[in-house]
Amino acid sequence: MAQQYNAQGEIVLPPDYREWIYLSTGLGMNYSETPSAHPNFDNVFVNPEAYRVFLKTGAWPDKTMMIIEARASDDDPLSKGGKFQNKITAWELHVKDASHGGWAFYAIQPTAKSGKAFPKTAACFICHQKNGAVDTTFVQYYPTLIDAAVKAGTFKK
Repeated sequence: MAQQYNAQGEIVLPPDYREWIYLSTGLGMNYSETPSAHPNFDNVFVNPEAYRVFLKTGAWPDKTMMIIEARASDDDPLSKGGKFQNKITAWELHVKDASHGGWAFYAIQPTAKSGKAFPKTAACFICHQKNGAVDTTFVQYYPTLIDAAVKAGTFKK
């Protein structure tokens, strides 16, 4: 499904994103200098069409949409040191859409259905440009994609 934008130019959260391809979950993957006792879990999904192209080519096609579903973590009372996922705290989207200027980042709050793009001067652009393993994306954290990128010669260490 291609990206959808509302009349205000905000990206609309696809209602079926949890049926997309699951890439990975990170814990505490944020830019804070201080670790949190309750870091977010970040569940990453990508639209199926982009995933299939990536597996064949090692590159992300136009209309790629990655969604991070950020969920609060809670301590597991049944295990020592265990944590489990709880409520959604936000969605973050990394979207490749040539009709909207190429790669962009969006944030959607838990009570919203859409979100605004970050300015191109935001720290996320700089970090992803510098550290992204493939085309500003953190493929190095998605084990199911690394082999395809290495084979295609698109993986940057």
